[in-house]
Amino acid sequence: MGYIAGEYDVIVVGLGHAGCEAALACARTGCRTLGLTTNLENIALMPCNPSVGGPAKGHLVREIDALGGQMARTVDRARIQLRMLNTGKGPAVQALRAQVDKGRYQSEMRHTLEDQPGLDIKQAMVEDLTCRKGRVEGVVTANGVEYRARAVILTTGVYLDSKVIVGERAYPSGPNGYLPASGLSDGLRRLGLGLGRFKTGTPPRVSGSSVDFSKMAPQYGEVRAPSFSLWAPAPDRPQIPCWLTYTTEETHRVIRANLDRSPLFTGLIEGIGPRYCPSIEDKVVRFPERGGHQIFVEPEGENVDEMYVLGFSTSLPEDVQWRALRTVAGLERAEIVRPGYAIEYDYVIPTQLGPSLEVKSVQGLFCAGQICGSSGYEEAAAQGIVAGLNASLAIRGRESWIPDRSQAYIGTLVDDLVTKGPAEPYRMLTARSEYRLILRQGNADARLTPVGRELGLVSDDQWTFFSRKACCYEAEKARLRFAKVAPSRETVRAMEDTGLGNLSSPASLWELLKRPGVTYDDLAAVDPDRRSDACMCLEETSTGETGVTQGGSGPVREVAGKTVESADVATRGITPAIARELETESKYEGYIDKQLAQVERFKRLENRKLPADMEYVGITGLSNEAKEKLTKIRPVSLGQASRIPGVSSADVSILLVHLERHRRR
Repeated sequence: MGYIAGEYDVIVVGLGHAGCEAALACARTGCRTLGLTTNLENIALMPCNPSVGGPAKGHLVREIDALGGQMARTVDRARIQLRMLNTGKGPAVQALRAQVDKGRYQSEMRHTLEDQPGLDIKQAMVEDLTCRKGRVEGVVTANGVEYRARAVILTTGVYLDSKVIVGERAYPSGPNGYLPASGLSDGLRRLGLGLGRFKTGTPPRVSGSSVDFSKMAPQYGEVRAPSFSLWAPAPDRPQIPCWLTYTTEETHRVIRANLDRSPLFTGLIEGIGPRYCPSIEDKVVRFPERGGHQIFVEPEGENVDEMYVLGFSTSLPEDVQWRALRTVAGLERAEIVRPGYAIEYDYVIPTQLGPSLEVKSVQGLFCAGQICGSSGYEEAAAQGIVAGLNASLAIRGRESWIPDRSQAYIGTLVDDLVTKGPAEPYRMLTARSEYRLILRQGNADARLTPVGRELGLVSDDQWTFFSRKACCYEAEKARLRFAKVAPSRETVRAMEDTGLGNLSSPASLWELLKRPGVTYDDLAAVDPDRRSDACMCLEETSTGETGVTQGGSGPVREVAGKTVESADVATRGITPAIARELETESKYEGYIDKQLAQVERFKRLENRKLPADMEYVGITGLSNEAKEKLTKIRPVSLGQASRIPGVSSADVSILLVHLERHRRR
């Protein structure tokens, strides 16, 4: 037996985006936690694009934040640009996207980890796991050092037996030249876990001083950008533009002439790559009719010269990358400071995990992030907080938290991974959620902050702020429903001047807000209470932290089960975010009600639990494919069973009859 260096409640292996959230969740909920990384310099590394958020991904970040996670707060401290995307579309797909100073993001996150009580951070290469009688007991490092724990969370990202490929050359390596985790894959196989092989890629980075930005279109952020985090306004940081350009026919000619040297087409790359982030050579081959493809040149940081060439992901030889880049407008003299590359890596087939992200066959062993077959910083962080919370709950003898699909994008992400298994690196999309209208970015706190509070991640200050904000929202919604506007001459004139439309009979402010194009601010023209000073208001303190101040002394009453100030005067505390949610809920109320009815039907299936030891092979009427898939995945509910590929609606009906017979017996 090797040297036992320490005993912990939880060990987190890997400190990328999944590992950081997992380690913080465990430590903040009272577990003595150890975070291990192959190199302390790659904590929270962003080896690919210098951005966080976007449709679905931004929703995940807000949900992590609402639960009490860290990513959004660190983004706000390190961001160099922020934009709200899809503002011309419906509220379900509108999302924040931040450009991030990579170095600052890493240093801020590392400081957060090092400053967290109950969390130790150490550098070590984990090569094996120790298990006894089907339960994990700890990890063993490359130096033969053993750490013991009651739970282990694997968040190894793309480092498992990873191989970097550029042109005709392939060599063992992790991202950005860091060491791969070469021994752990064999250790997982010895535990009986099945592994798959995926591939991802990254574009070349160029020197900013070699780029001619005058030939590109600037892409600016918002002047008054909101904070990504719900809990505090972002520090006042400079907004740095990105730049848009396009490939040319000459770019495509250079690439086509060198496809015989592309590992993507020569067979050197064996892993399956992401469909939604194809390489430039793949785009040129698949879309020959396109005369040009978008290229975004993005700064890697505030005080660095390195620029990220988004849209030019490639594993072509370096000389071909150089020639192809120089055919792009503005990059004619570009100097490559890091060549693009493909990276192959092992992942644990996630159908071997339960919805809590615990390995079914090894008690106390959890997986999260790209080791589960997903892609992206945001997807990894979302899984990390789920695995961290459930490891902590297991140690405390409490039931796992399993977010469902109607509760959060996080629930959709986890359910898709463990129920269906990814055929390629999984990326979160708004289209993957059947309940996206009620899973908006703006209501993430209403959906998940009570959960984070119950699980121990939301602090007292955060809970106080959330509770008062929720009360303010409910009070104002009730007031808008109650307050009536009569069609007087003065009111009609004010409505016409403001663009509120006509009014032939009395209507509530809520009904007026439903009208297309009408905003909450527009209502002020006919709302007599909007000038009242007596209200509950949310303010930002001079220190930049979120605070709550009490204004006025109106009568206390109940709104939606919460004690609030008088709904007649709760108006000054309506922040722009609250106003947007009021507008959304009023205008889409009918659709939201229909989706909530769908959720009720969905929950009836989710609440029908399936016994862990059910013998599907012996159930008469099930198709052979359903028997095989159900036996392999072991769904926890009838709802999860219905989403397994190969399980038909007829199979679900048979299961329902079988459950009812079992209940009667």
